[in-house]
Amino acid sequence: MRIPFIAAALALSLTATPRVAHAQEPFAWRDSLVFHTFSIAAIDPRTGEVGVAVTTRVPCVGNGVPWVRKGVGAVATQASTRTEYGIELLDALARGEAPDAALKRALAADSGFQSRQVAVISVDGRSAQHTGSGPNAWAGHRAGKNYVTQGNILVGPEVIEAVARSFEASEGKPYHLADRLITALNAGFVLGGDKRHGLRTSAAVVVADARPGMSRRSDGQTANINVCENADPLGELRRIYDAVSQTLGYRTLEQFSGGDVYQLKVMLNALGFYKRGETIAARGVDVNLFTAETVAAVDAFRASEKMGTPAVGGSPAGLVDDETVARLWAALERAGKATAVRQQLLDGTMIRR
Repeated sequence: MRIPFIAAALALSLTATPRVAHAQEPFAWRDSLVFHTFSIAAIDPRTGEVGVAVTTRVPCVGNGVPWVRKGVGAVATQASTRTEYGIELLDALARGEAPDAALKRALAADSGFQSRQVAVISVDGRSAQHTGSGPNAWAGHRAGKNYVTQGNILVGPEVIEAVARSFEASEGKPYHLADRLITALNAGFVLGGDKRHGLRTSAAVVVADARPGMSRRSDGQTANINVCENADPLGELRRIYDAVSQTLGYRTLEQFSGGDVYQLKVMLNALGFYKRGETIAARGVDVNLFTAETVAAVDAFRASEKMGTPAVGGSPAGLVDDETVARLWAALERAGKATAVRQQLLDGTMIRR
């Protein structure tokens, strides 16, 4: 019998020291946190934004490497990652300590400093970097105006060189810092990036803005995108950024046209929401076009059903989803018009191929 064993195991679990559970933390990390990776930390002197973008062939890189603080600066801590560097170095910058002095002091107190790769940049553009002897080749770092980029286990120095060139090329251009960081990081990614091909990949970008009203959060974060695992992490990072910022091109824009629009008009007409008193012809110039008048009729119907509209609940204008269609048919049934409408729609729904 297994019951005694289960009971004993349960009793043991209740008396053992509890383990802290970390949300979305891969099992493979266990007791160590290693991010062999490449990153860029940067500031925008025009806006005061500070940010970090990073990618690697380990899941959830955004959980350990990037650290930012509005009005202060940014830190990337990687290789044998010591996350405490994030808070310690930003605290030092906030006290007015120079980045190079803060980093030297932190490394001097760290017995594992040779296994680390750390970069820090202050909001005024001063920076400091460290690549220990432990991270595997290619490993190194580079600093430029308003940025620091660094990496280890890369295909070569061309990776961070590409990151640097991209970021420098966007200096002074009309782009948000997060946009520039993603583009720069992708420039290194397409050249091979982390050379451990075949492993799961992740990417992240974090930006903070100290300007009043630029963030809904007290810490000033405006962008915090963590792609924990994806076959194309930079592509997914870009897709999410463009979608959240609603950058033109993130979706296809079109005015719907088709037989289903005609059917919708017939149903709305029968219920008195569209061209009341008129007959909806099966043929015509705009009969299949989802016009502004049709959108208004849909919203009026949804309002009558106490469904969400742009004015109430913030639903998209003219939303016709599965629930809307079901409500339309239910309303037609209650009005005793469902059969007549179905009869009218027979021709429009006939398959002739």
